[in-house]
Amino acid sequence: MLQWIQENFNVWNLQGLLPSLQVVHAKSMATKAVCIMAGDSPVRGTVFFEQAGAGEPVCLTGELKGLTPGLHGFHVHEWGDLTNGCTSAGPHFNPYNKDHGGPTHEIRHVGDLGNLEAGSDGVARVNILDKQIDLQPGERCIIGRTLVVHADPDDLGQGGHELSKTTGNAGARAACGVIGLAKA
Repeated sequence: MLQWIQENFNVWNLQGLLPSLQVVHAKSMATKAVCIMAGDSPVRGTVFFEQAGAGEPVCLTGELKGLTPGLHGFHVHEWGDLTNGCTSAGPHFNPYNKDHGGPTHEIRHVGDLGNLEAGSDGVARVNILDKQIDLQPGERCIIGRTLVVHADPDDLGQGGHELSKTTGNAGARAACGVIGLAKA
């Protein structure tokens, strides 16, 4: 029987195709998400998320308008609950119970994305590559959580203020939105 299969289906040649089939499969595992941001302030915008595959960094791109010129804290918060505006989103997403920090710090909340900078026109362009957040199922997954832009700069846990190690002393929540899966 094995000889008949080998003669009629040329099974040995199929093995050479397997690596290329695996690469195509891995590339098709990209996950995308989107967040439409709004709030009580005039700040509005859209942020897109893309992750090439499990274990890969997440790329954030987008634009926020209506900000005051300067730096603004940018974080993923714990819950996707906006029933009481941005305040019901809870604290920063922090599954490992670490102190607040900057996006490149070893000690940080998973949701700590640093600062966005708005120009004199009030527009901040988002272009972030982050290795902590995840779009795949697991304890670092941000799908269904809330993305928040704050009114003030994030001191990245280095400011010495009583809120530095918990919120980065980034001030009020200027706009927010729930992160949802997008068509890949």
